[in-house]
Amino acid sequence: MINDNDIIDTLEELEAFLLLVEKGGLGLQNVAGIALATNNSNGKPFVAVLDDKHQLLLGRWVTQDVFDNGKDIVRNGPKRAH
Repeated sequence: MINDNDIIDTLEELEAFLLLVEKGGLGLQNVAGIALATNNSNGKPFVAVLDDKHQLLLGRWVTQDVFDNGKDIVRNGPKRAH
């Protein structure tokens, strides 16, 4: 499920989103991982919250800049504690 109106366009927003997922603020169950990916049909980049079966629980579109420069944040986790 990806909301077309909700685009992450800065690395700070990406970090805040990751922290929200980590802290359970979105009420998602069975979260096992987060990845940056591209949509197969249109090539748009997004951040994907995945369950333990690698199924998409939640997705948020990201700008190309966030996709290109946010890989370390997704891979290593957010640095700030909010």
